[in-house]
This record gives sequence, C-alpha cells and structure tokens, in this order.
Amino acid sequence: MPMDGWGIMQQATELARRGEPFALATVVWRQAPSSSQQGAKALITAAGELHGWIGGACAEPTVIRAAREVIGTGTARLLLLGDREQFGYETAAGDLPDGMTFVPIACQSEGALEVYIEPVLPVPHLVVVGDSPMASTLADLARTLGWQTDLIAGQDFTVAAASQRSLVVVATQGHDDEGVLERAVAARPAYLGLVGSHKRGEAVLGYLADRGADRETLSRVHVPAGLDLGPTTHQEIAVAILAELVKLRAAGALVTPGHAGLTQSGPVPAARQVPQATDPVCGMSVDVGAGTRSTRRDGTTYYFCSAGCQQAFEERLLNHE
Repeated sequence: MPMDGWGIMQQATELARRGEPFALATVVWRQAPSSSQQGAKALITAAGELHGWIGGACAEPTVIRAAREVIGTGTARLLLLGDREQFGYETAAGDLPDGMTFVPIACQSEGALEVYIEPVLPVPHLVVVGDSPMASTLADLARTLGWQTDLIAGQDFTVAAASQRSLVVVATQGHDDEGVLERAVAARPAYLGLVGSHKRGEAVLGYLADRGADRETLSRVHVPAGLDLGPTTHQEIAVAILAELVKLRAAGALVTPGHAGLTQSGPVPAARQVPQATDPVCGMSVDVGAGTRSTRRDGTTYYFCSAGCQQAFEERLLNHE
C-alpha cells in the first residue's frame, strides 16, 4: 500500500497505541537503476503487511521476510541488496560485520540498495490490582523500567482493564481475591499472578474451579507470584514479582492464546506460513500466491520474482528447443 512519510508515521502511531509490534525499513543508500530513493520508508507488520515503498518486485519480499525476523528477535539489521561487488566487500556473504546481511539480487532493474530495518516493539503492559503498599511499590518499580503500568483497586478492576498481552498481578490481600481473580482469568492475560501463600492460592483456585473456571487457564496462575525469597518485606516482594516477570519475558516463556509468545522484545503474532519457491533465473526466494508470476513446463511449475525473470526464462527455453 503506497504511503508517504507522514502516513507511515500515523500508521506507526496507531499500531503502537494498539500494542502491536512492527518494523520500520529505511533506504539509506541506493544505486541506479533501483526504483527506490534514498530516505524512502516502509512499515512492515508482524503479519507481513507492507505499507509504503521500499523497492521493486525483488527487493520488497526480501525486506518483508527480514522485517519479520527483526520483529521476532528485536534486533535491527542492515540489508545489502544487489551484487556483492557493489558494496565493496570481497566476500560479502561471509565476512560482513555483525548486524549486516547480504542478499544477492540478479534482477538488472533493481540496481542495489542498503535498507536499515529496525524493530518497534511495545513495552509490557502491567496491571497491578490492589491498594496495598506492595502494589504501589510494584507499580512504581515497573514504571522505572518504562513499562505501561496501571494500578487499579480491586473493586474497580474489570475484564476490559487487561488484554492477552497484559501481565496481571492480583494483590488484593484477601479482599475479594476470588472475584478479582475470576475476572482476571476471563481476560486471559500473558501472565497472571496472585500475591498470597500457597495455602491461600489453593483455596482461591479451588473455589474458581468449583464455579466452572477453565482448569487449563487456572493451571497457568502463578501463586504465590514472584520469585520465592521466603519471609521478607513488601518492598522486597515487589522486587521479587518484577524479577519473575523480567525473567519470564527474557526467556520468551509468556505465551498467550493469540500470540506465538511474548518475548523480551514484545508480543509476536503467530507467523503466517507462506509457501516459497526459488526463482530459476536470479535465485531469489519468491512468496508463492495467486498473483505470483509462473510458468509451467514438463509438469513442473516455475515461479518468478518479476516479469523480467519470467521473460528471460521463457526465452532460454525457446533457444533450447
């Protein structure tokens, strides 16, 4: 979808507001006859949708694939698209600095491009339910990490206050723990923890199970929430809970029903599997779909990144007949 720079920024703002990860791709260098321009930008969603303009038929699918990998790893990358000699590296495929990737493009119309791809990933959304000193301390600590944090009294907490990407800590300390946790379970957050003893946790979870709550979901409730430090202060309990959240997030262990996982970098939607083939002319990987250029010959279907490669292939066949 063609879009100017301002439109891309508006799209980026909307995705960030919704807590969706995406990548920004910027052309930092070009060599004619590339159809792109230096400074051109595109936004790529985790599902592989591209908004903006980054290059032609060969460059675009390569940038999309790399962008989805960048979103998944949370690490920026510089793509070199073209012939290795155009970039001044004798062995560009093997001796590039870290963070750079060489992708050969044999299509003459593409020229060469350097494209910088950076991830834009949402910060964790922490919902602390309760009005105790520990709840306030936990919220304050999370905000120092730059996390989006809501501190909500138990009676004010609703299912709408959390989503599948949220981390919910119930710290109501016996004040309607059952009702609050029941509403929190219904939100199906990426993490749900209950502050309390093992004995209290068993009683609350047993009550909810008797009321028909999904047992698989209940099994994912962390109780007591946080790393086990033994008897300690409310400030240290807050640190222990935040430490557990950071540890689980870094390990990619926060899995939600709607995402493949919640990594250290943020939530990553489950990948949309797209069949791929290799262009027999230029060697590029091609996403196979209804609009992909193809030629069928002797029972085999060949797919092409562009009309030029398809024409070259068909001319080659004619010359051999």
